[in-house]
Parts: sequence; structure tokens; C-alpha cells
Amino acid sequence: MRILLYNPDNGVTRNFMPHLWMFLLQALTPEGHEVVLIDGNAQPMDEAGIARFVREQNIGLVGIGAMTRMIAKAYRMADAIRAVGVPVVMGGPHVTEEADEALGRNGGPRHADAVALGEADETWPKIVEDAARGQLKDVYSPVDDFGQERKPSLKEYPAIPWDKINLDQFNLVPKMVKRTLQRISDGWGTFRIIPMESGRGCPYGCEFCTVTGFFGDSIRFRTNESVVNELLLLKARAKSEGGQIAVFFIDDNFAINIKRTKSLLRDIIAAGAQVHWVAQISANLLRDEELVDLIAASGGKWVFIGMESIDPTNLADVNKGFNKPGEYAAVLQRLAQRNVYAITSFIFGMDNDTVGVAERTLKEIRTWPAGLPIFGLLTPLPATPLYKRLEAAGRLTRPKHWQEFIPFEMAHTPLKMTIAEAHAEVKAGWATAYSPEAMAQAVDSLKDKPLGYRINIFIARMCFRGIYFPQMGPLSWLKLIYQNRRTISSLVKEGFSTWRGRPTNPVANGNLQTGVGAT
Repeated sequence: MRILLYNPDNGVTRNFMPHLWMFLLQALTPEGHEVVLIDGNAQPMDEAGIARFVREQNIGLVGIGAMTRMIAKAYRMADAIRAVGVPVVMGGPHVTEEADEALGRNGGPRHADAVALGEADETWPKIVEDAARGQLKDVYSPVDDFGQERKPSLKEYPAIPWDKINLDQFNLVPKMVKRTLQRISDGWGTFRIIPMESGRGCPYGCEFCTVTGFFGDSIRFRTNESVVNELLLLKARAKSEGGQIAVFFIDDNFAINIKRTKSLLRDIIAAGAQVHWVAQISANLLRDEELVDLIAASGGKWVFIGMESIDPTNLADVNKGFNKPGEYAAVLQRLAQRNVYAITSFIFGMDNDTVGVAERTLKEIRTWPAGLPIFGLLTPLPATPLYKRLEAAGRLTRPKHWQEFIPFEMAHTPLKMTIAEAHAEVKAGWATAYSPEAMAQAVDSLKDKPLGYRINIFIARMCFRGIYFPQMGPLSWLKLIYQNRRTISSLVKEGFSTWRGRPTNPVANGNLQTGVGAT
């Protein structure tokens, strides 16, 4: 049987990396079946296109995974696939909490033939076997002999054959410059950001987050050896292709067990398995100087930090009081001293936010080392404590907001601002933080660093700007380049000067630092 695993795009901006679940389920598929992967961010498709694909490719089963913001598109694609007679199984956090919605049991249309609840590591092989026999069940749950939910151990983690998987659709290097960049020492004909996990689960239980509900509050880890071997495999593939690779550790909190994380990072260093990597780590865990030393030595280049707010009252309200805004600057400086920089995430529209929250937040950001700030709105995701609290208080304005996904649109009424004011604050945050002037200031703040660091922060900011301001086509990119022409001109001039004064290319000297900036 031929199986298609499909992840829809979010309709806003191109994702900078594929989703791990597709590769993991491909590795867990029983022998005798062929698995095809399509990520909608890399291969855009509409309903007619995916229906035609499954017919022409003789697909016998389609698996669709989607987060809440993608679920409306996922349902439309599933409907188109089922209309041509191909069964669909859906999974992920949203479907786990809204299984009746996917199965049409709540009065709406049915979108899936089957749903996989929770983590599908153990249930996926059974789903494939049942589908091959034409005997799919409605619901597949990972339960033990007593009917209790069972979380899969990661000790026997499947080996994902990164050396054999076709990753062409995930190359972030534009085709027009691929051949030129291949000639550069240490070749840049390919650049991919690959998702990996070293553990699952989070004990924090932030009010707005789905992680603890889906993965649980007890942390499960892969063995160090398993992670190191996967890194070595990816590193070898990049070298054989004359390309570059970076890894995004998608763990919900990569350093939640600091002792274990230090052990893993030491093993990565000892094995020579360093690749440039990104991970999500809470600010409170980055007080540890030795941990930050090991992050830098093992290849860490960017750390995603969910700061959420500079207001302690807001943080306490959403059960994230372990974040201490007074420590933010010191944490970021500690990272920057080791040439590790931060993607800092903020949420506006929280209960203690008032008009001007964007400027107050930006004022703090300007005192920190250059990084990548991102801004969003407080969003009540289904089954989270936040959703339940707002529902009970009658504050939800769009209770089923995911059925008509509108980016950067609130689904509830804030306490101290109007919805329109909250929207304006997010727009102001993005517009100010990613203006040509702010881009130039970020580059200039690294003037004491090698050129590669400044190129990296500039490219990263250009691309992250697209999270809010769409820049999907050539014209939008040309406009953006024009707006930042002075900064680009300065970097180009310095690059030529540096190149003329050196016997080898600066990339070969290790000065060009890759990161999460390519998208």
C-alpha cells in the first residue's frame, strides 16, 4: 500500500523547517508499505491538487497531522481526499482534543475515517495494518491493558534514515543561486533545518499551552547515544552533498533536566557531532553558566525563549511566574557573550496589558543584545486551562475560532484593552522591531563581531519579518531589499573588502554563522 503523510501549510508564511511527525511515522511504518511525504509549506497544494495526486499516485491511505491554526485547511484537504474514495486518518493535539469534530459526531461534517489520539508511536503500525485490510476503526488510543493512557518510552527510538530520505523539497537555498553557492568552499548548494527531539513533556503547565495536556508533565528522554548518532548521520549527509544543515530541537523545553542536558551536550562534543542548532529553553534554566558554555561548545546558535511578557502580573496569571522579567537582560547577555542569540516570544492581549504594551516591551528589547523578537496575541486553544477559564467567564468572542483561521485575530475580549487595540499593539511591535532602522541597529550592534554574525542577524530578521508581514513573492522581496538597501550595501562592501584581503573564503574560515534565519 502507498501511504501519503501530509502536513498542511498555515496559509500565512512558509515554515522554515518540515514537521518531525512525518519522518517519525515513516520510520515506524511496517515493512511492505511505501510512504510519500508532502509538507504544504514546501509543496503548496489546493484541494483539487491533492485529490489528483492521490488518484494518480495510487495512494491507499492518507495521514494528516495539523496544529489548531492549520486545522481548517487540514479538514478541507481531508474532505477532498475522502471524496475520491481514499481513507484519511487524522492526528495531533487539535484532533486529540476535538476528535468528535473530526469524526462528525458534534453535528458537523465528518472529515476523517479515523483519528489517532495522543502520541501515535505505538498506534500507527496498527492503523496501517487495519487500513491495508480495509478495517479502520474510528478511534485509536495509546492505552495499556487497564485502559489507561500510555506514553511511549523514547529509549527505543526509531532510527530515522536521514541518509536515504528525499529532502529536496526542504532545501532552503533558492534555485537561482544554488549552482553558484555550491562552488563556495564548504558548499552552500543545500541548506536545511531538520527537526529533532531529544525528549518529550513539560511539567510547567502554562495556562495557554497544549504541551502538558498532550505530552504529559513527566519528561521522557531518548538515550544520548541515539541523539548523537542521528546528529552524526545528518552531519555526514550534509558533507556528502556539499551542503549545510542545522537542527532544531523541538523538545518543549530542551534543558528541563539540566543534569541530563549537560550530559547530552558533553557527549555531542566528545563525538564531534556538533552541528549548528536551535532549541527552546526557558529563561530560568539559562542562569546556569556551565549549561550556556556547553550550549555554545556543542553548536548552539539560537535559543527560543518564551518570555511572553515583561509584566510579572501577566506571567502569574497564566501560571508562568517562574519567568522573572528582571532577569531577562542578564540571560540574553550571558548567551550573547558566547555568540548565542535569542528568539524572544511575546504575547499581547493578556489580562494586565494596556495600550502602549508594545512600546513598553520594545523599550526593554532595545536594551538587550540583538535577537529576533516575535509578537503574538493570547489565543485560547481548545481544552487548555485558558480556554476553559475564558469560556466560563463568557469572554470568548469566537469559540470555534479554528474553523475560520484568521492570523493575528483575537478570539476573546481582553480585560484592559479592546480587541482592536490589542491588534494594533501587535502590529506596532512587528512594524517597529523590523523596520529598516531597527534592522540597521541590530546589525550595527554586532560591529565588534566577525562579518558573518552581522550577515546572519540581518538575514534572520529579514525572514522573521515575514511571520507578520507576508513576503511570499519576488516583488515583496524586492521591495524589502530596497527598503534595507543601505544596510545591504554596507554588508556587501565589507564582504568584498574582507574577501580581497584573505587567501580563502570567509565561509571556509568559519565566520559565516548559520542559524534559523533561512525560511
